[in-house]
Amino acid sequence: MKTARSLMQRRAQRVRRRLKKHANGRPRLSVFRSSKNISVQIIDDATGTTLASASTLEDKKAKGSDVAAAERIGKLIAERAKKAKIEDVVFDRGAYLYHGRVKALANAAREAGLKF
Repeated sequence: MKTARSLMQRRAQRVRRRLKKHANGRPRLSVFRSSKNISVQIIDDATGTTLASASTLEDKKAKGSDVAAAERIGKLIAERAKKAKIEDVVFDRGAYLYHGRVKALANAAREAGLKF
């Protein structure tokens, strides 16, 4: 019997495999969501480097596990991407459903200027 973690990793790999076919050289906006925090990275898969990142761990005063925190992080990653001269990315939700905090982060990043 497979563990929950291994099943989650398989889902994430399935999503990433599909993304890499359609990426056309664009960097990947990867989301990690835990029960207490949310973090996001812009990754260049060609070189394997992180171009920009943001996390709720950077702001110790505010709660990191709600939709408002995800919106703050979405705006922050879009600002950092603009500084790094990145406009087009591919959204990688990983094994998470496009709902709740993940959706709020994506919408805030789009509103702040990222294209995906």
